[in-house]
Amino acid sequence: MPFPRPERALPLTLRTVTDLVGAGARLTHGDPETVVTGVSLDTATLRPGDLWAALPGARAHGADFADLALEAGAVAVLTDADGVSRLTAKGVELPVVECETPREVLGRVAAALYDSGDQRPTMFGITGTNGKTTTAYLMVSALEALGHTTGLIGTIETRIGDERIRSVRTTPETTDLHALLATMGERGIDDCVMEVSSHALSLHRVDEVVYDVALFANLSQDHLDFHGTMEDYFLAKASLFTPERSRRAVVCVDDEWGQRLAQEATVPVTTVTSRLDVEADWIIGGDPREAQLSLTGADHVLHLESALPGDFNRVNTAMAAVALVEAGISPEQVAEAVLTRPQVPGRMEVVLPSDPDREDLPRAIVDFAHTPDAVGAALAALRPQTNGVLVVVLGAGGSRDPGKRPGMGASAAAHADVVIVTDDNPREEDPAAIRDAVAEGVWPRSRARLEVIEGRVSAIERAVEIAHESGPGATVAVLGKGHEQGQEVRGQIRDHDDRAVLRAALDRRSISG
Repeated sequence: MPFPRPERALPLTLRTVTDLVGAGARLTHGDPETVVTGVSLDTATLRPGDLWAALPGARAHGADFADLALEAGAVAVLTDADGVSRLTAKGVELPVVECETPREVLGRVAAALYDSGDQRPTMFGITGTNGKTTTAYLMVSALEALGHTTGLIGTIETRIGDERIRSVRTTPETTDLHALLATMGERGIDDCVMEVSSHALSLHRVDEVVYDVALFANLSQDHLDFHGTMEDYFLAKASLFTPERSRRAVVCVDDEWGQRLAQEATVPVTTVTSRLDVEADWIIGGDPREAQLSLTGADHVLHLESALPGDFNRVNTAMAAVALVEAGISPEQVAEAVLTRPQVPGRMEVVLPSDPDREDLPRAIVDFAHTPDAVGAALAALRPQTNGVLVVVLGAGGSRDPGKRPGMGASAAAHADVVIVTDDNPREEDPAAIRDAVAEGVWPRSRARLEVIEGRVSAIERAVEIAHESGPGATVAVLGKGHEQGQEVRGQIRDHDDRAVLRAALDRRSISG
């Protein structure tokens, strides 16, 4: 489903577009008074009257799809010199605004067309390797408890009040984003909570958006297939904490990256920590094994409750609370509001059988954990709550940061009794090779029993079988895909939902006894 656009845009002439693009831009041919009424870089969502951004990509150039853009009603093109050559070769006669780096100026054009600056909601932007989605849902739940109308943009879904749209990526393309923010403004949305990915920051998807409060959760190995090094990954995240992109920051300083960011950010920073050996503006206290926590600042002590299991969710809860305080909401109101339990699909989500009264069945959990740190944190949360066997089902995505795969296996083996390594989204890679890389991290850990099973459905069924037969108090944790409802294999998306498969496996144990 395409994202909505505002009912009213500000039509721009190509002369104005060229001026917005700035130095080096030129209208190669066509009437400078041609009017554009929208902008898109995807021919599937392009509308009649749109400026079409034909951008260079990793596998193809957007200009190669000119026939689809023409068919959809594009009236002009924004592209680079290579795009101009490709359009000429195809005989496309649309007016063209040419510049050296069209992706870098697209946010400027979209913001002007949709007039998304003056009318946008209060903006919260959350970045970090793990915890973005959970923190976003915690904040939305709290804001709604306070009577605010909210928008949400993230990995699972996009919300505009009661309207929900399934997300394709964590952070939308800049053309969609500015249209969304303008639409939220038109509909009277008070606050928008966004997950901001490192890809979005590097690829200019959030250009021309200034967040009222930006949050940094943590940084651990992920996406190095894109960024190359942890340093570059950090610098991408850190670019959110500059005056061009935010007004103030809330930074968790539990890891060295957060501590460094707190020193290097060029906007006012409020720090949060759960560690006793680190100084911060807000200290998370209380027994890490309990849901209750205290959040102590210079002038206030907030007594909170984490609605989700795990020490990391205590941090997520505290970060959400501090961000709301930084936005001007009273600490007393915040403490009450964050007690509202959020529904976070695929994040430590309990899956029940059709007959929830079957107490002999294992507890079943689905979580999105797909990095070594996230796998370890999820299982560390479940370990003390598991009186019997802890069985984990785990795979790794293909065509993504292969270096983290052994670490994921090692993290699983450090906490679980049985590790079942299987397939995640193999994409274009050999699934067996991915399984072997994850299993490599399990082998040195003699404590955990290892099984390698081809096919995620078979692996989940086997996990439930092991846990059920082991006796009472067992837990099955299926990690990696969380809320996802498809499995990507060699360019095809196959229907798959861990929660549905896990429920079906539990139900089969109910029938078989």
